[in-house]
Amino acid sequence: MPPVLIISHGQPSDPQPAAEALAVFAAQVAHHLPGRQVASATLAEPDSMAEAIARMGPGGLAFPLFMAGGWFTRIHLPAKLRAAGGPDWQVLEPFGCNPALHDLAVQVVTQALAREAATQVLIAAHGSFKTSVPSDIAFHLAAKLKAVLSLNRCEAAFIDQSPQLSQVQGFDAQAICLPFFAAMGSHVTQDIPAALATAGFKGRILPPLGLHPDVPALVAQAIIANQPVCAVECRYKA
Repeated sequence: MPPVLIISHGQPSDPQPAAEALAVFAAQVAHHLPGRQVASATLAEPDSMAEAIARMGPGGLAFPLFMAGGWFTRIHLPAKLRAAGGPDWQVLEPFGCNPALHDLAVQVVTQALAREAATQVLIAAHGSFKTSVPSDIAFHLAAKLKAVLSLNRCEAAFIDQSPQLSQVQGFDAQAICLPFFAAMGSHVTQDIPAALATAGFKGRILPPLGLHPDVPALVAQAIIANQPVCAVECRYKA
């Protein structure tokens, strides 16, 4: 079985805590893949990918713990792997594109709505001013939640594009916000609460979806499925 390297963006301003958290996550995934070599690396650590590939050898699988596809997974990450000594490594579909993760979001939101007696949901995502691909998947998830759960209101808003989180209006005090993020980085701990405070959002902010206890098993199943990253375009469209 080919080795697996779980890769995240990391935290450029302070790489070590994010790298340590990712290593713990990789160990949790490995628990569901007995006999499989599983390691981790962040793009914020200049040498971590090369060091991991040197240890693990050729022909491995790179699992992007990213919330969307696009340039990073189709172009940037393969180039990084080649430069790190892994020209024959295969990039798998990123974490956020997995339909099983979207089903998990339905479960998480269903439970939160029951506790809050709420019918309004805000998806908080990163977005991008350069491409629609990161927002496409957030809009897809918002539409799925609204349809499946018959919500009164379910929208996506972003840190780095419009509609911006700092400008959302009209959510009631029972509304919930689901951060569509893989980890507890500064976007989740600082940027989202600050933006929602500016907007006057009074609802409850849930933990990021990537921290759900079912996620390591979900990622392990995605690795077993061995689905390569889409070569042309993200399949999720607004």
